[in-house]
Amino acid sequence: MELRKPPPEPIRLRERRVVRRPVRRPTPILISTTAWRLILLGLAALLALVLWAVPIVPAVALAGFAVALVLSFPVQLFTAAVPRGIAILLSFLILLAVLLLVAYILLPLIVSQAGALVAALPNLVQNLEQYLVRALRALDARDLLPDTPEAVAARLTEDFRNSLGAVANNVLGHTVGIIFGTFSWALTLFAVIFIAASLLANVRSFKAAYLTSVPGHYRHDALEFWDALGNALSRYLGGLGLVLAIQGILSALGLFLIGVPYALALGAWVSITAVIPYLGAWLGAIPALLVAFSISSTAAVLTGILFLAIQQLEGNVLTPRIQAQTIKVPSVLVFLGVLAGGSLAGITGVLLAVPTLATVRVIFDFFRVRLRTE
Repeated sequence: MELRKPPPEPIRLRERRVVRRPVRRPTPILISTTAWRLILLGLAALLALVLWAVPIVPAVALAGFAVALVLSFPVQLFTAAVPRGIAILLSFLILLAVLLLVAYILLPLIVSQAGALVAALPNLVQNLEQYLVRALRALDARDLLPDTPEAVAARLTEDFRNSLGAVANNVLGHTVGIIFGTFSWALTLFAVIFIAASLLANVRSFKAAYLTSVPGHYRHDALEFWDALGNALSRYLGGLGLVLAIQGILSALGLFLIGVPYALALGAWVSITAVIPYLGAWLGAIPALLVAFSISSTAAVLTGILFLAIQQLEGNVLTPRIQAQTIKVPSVLVFLGVLAGGSLAGITGVLLAVPTLATVRVIFDFFRVRLRTE
């Protein structure tokens, strides 16, 4: 008989012993609750001091946040066909094309017409003074004036010049100074675009960090709050941009058809003042009416009818439609909010009044259905 050899034993690999070093946890530093609250209060005060001392930081941050919210719609639209990074790039290329169109085509025309309008202001005011003298002579015939019509008209036009200069310095100068006074316009624009691109590219990281900071059983509600607030603000800003464009285009086109000069510059002014709900249409109509008076009374009447129609369109169709879809706040509260914002923070408060109301409304709706008494 042949003896069978036993099968060879399997080669055993030497097991490496992994020496695990004990993980050293951070040594806790025990402080009292009062000390922790004081630290948080001090950090909040330091942050408020920095924002107050360097106003360009919150201005650029808010501008970047607004641009990110506006571009979130095209990004979501493009994401259905291309990766998110390419969608963000396409959205910014479209924004850059619009900015170049405005900077190289529309802006030079607006600036040239605005310069011509400023140069023609003395003649416009003189024509206005002549109209006032004619109107005041009817009052002087009934002994209702304390002085001659010419003297009263001169005082009124002088007050108008002073008021116009104060408005131009406070509104335009203060707003432009905050944005472009500390840094150059190129650096400011780059900062706004950089912040917007960072927010759009890292929105998932921000969202994840926000959700993980909330207790687990509240994360579903926190996600609803995130979506509701983002949708409200992005829809408001997108709708606001549409309203500004519609009012500016209608004003410039209507003034051009009436025959009022500087129609493009006056339409741009209407777009700027249209940021203010309800009052913007009336503020934008004042320069156009003054220019129209210098032509003829018929042009002034047609201009008044034009802006009355634009105000009706803005007050009854455009703005209520935006409010119905976004902030859902009654018109009277919007008006009071604009007045309160203007009295508290000037033009900045006016610009932030409606977005603040939209945020307050989202917070109110969120807690209204969740808060319960024990």
